[in-house]
This record gives sequence, structure tokens and C-alpha cells, in this order.
Amino acid sequence: QEVKIFRALILGELERGQSQFQALCFVTRLHRNEIIPSESMAKLRQKNPRTVRQAEEVRGWEHLSMDVAVNFSKGAQLSSHIHNVCAEAKEAIYTREEDVKFWLEKGVDGSMFEVLPQGSDVPELQRCRLCPDRWKPCICSYSLSIEWYPCMLKYCRSRDAGGKVSSYKCGIRSCQKGYTFDYYVPQKQLCLWDEET
Repeated sequence: QEVKIFRALILGELERGQSQFQALCFVTRLHRNEIIPSESMAKLRQKNPRTVRQAEEVRGWEHLSMDVAVNFSKGAQLSSHIHNVCAEAKEAIYTREEDVKFWLEKGVDGSMFEVLPQGSDVPELQRCRLCPDRWKPCICSYSLSIEWYPCMLKYCRSRDAGGKVSSYKCGIRSCQKGYTFDYYVPQKQLCLWDEET
């Protein structure tokens, strides 16, 4: 279904009444050419697998407004991985309306999606970092950075005896990318990291 899943596990602050950890899942559409096909990955062997690698290309930050909740029990229709990856985040799986439209056109059951309150619908809804009341709903912001992932294939050129040049797959290009997700929470207590410092 062309699905990309991000899972975040955030350690709780026990002295602030939080549980041991909080899990979040962000589900977005995976565009073609965003990551290397798994068949290509299997053929290309990685030398020195224990090396800490630096990304060759920094792709910058993407800001995503996650305005729809995904029902965990029905999520398998969207991706079989949601059941495993998002098991701890049953009540906190988010996606975007524009991605939902794409999946609905592909025949996914719309009953798994629930549109969340937006700042435009609820004028008093503010960003969690500006909200003084810990028990009020607000718009939370969470950022994560993927420091290294295989984003493209590298091609090398070779010349045969007759001087003819041909190209062949000879490696993987790596990228770094950051994401900021904005999403609705029913109370600021679920978003205590998003405070002005």
C-alpha cells in the first residue's frame, strides 16, 4: 500500500506522573524512489558492518501535520507491520488527511481513520508548549531525525576492451533526514517534552 511507519518510544518522567514510556506511531505514504528496493539491498553486501557511518547527503527537515488517527485493530488493512511496530502505541497512531485520500483511492477501508480536531475548527486549541494547563487538549510537536538510511543506488562506469562505456550498480548512497510531526493530544500531560525552555 506504499506505507512508511515511524515509531518513537519516549521515556516517561515518573516524577511528573507519567508512565515508564510513551509510544507514538506516525504513518505516511511511502513515495517511489524514497528508499532502495529490498531486492537491491539483498544483492549489495555491506563491508565493515560495525562501522558508524555518516550520511553522504543531508535532506533537511520535513514538517508534517498529522491530522488523522488510525484505529490499531483495523490498521492491518493498511499495512501488516502496524500490528507489530505500533503495538505499544495503540491509542497514538497518526497519519495525514492527504495520505488517507491516496489510500482510500487504492481501496483501503475508511472506517479505520478518524479526523482529529484542528486549530482551525477549535479556536481555543493551542500548541502544547504555549498551553498553561496540563490537562487541556493541545497540538503537540515531536521531532525525530534518521541519521543514516539507504536512499539511492550508486552507479559506477566501466569500459570494455573495445572502449564501450557501461554502468553498473556498485553501492548505496546514504541520506540523513529529519521530521517534525504536529498532532492533537487530549491533554498536555501526553506532551510534556514540548515545553518552552
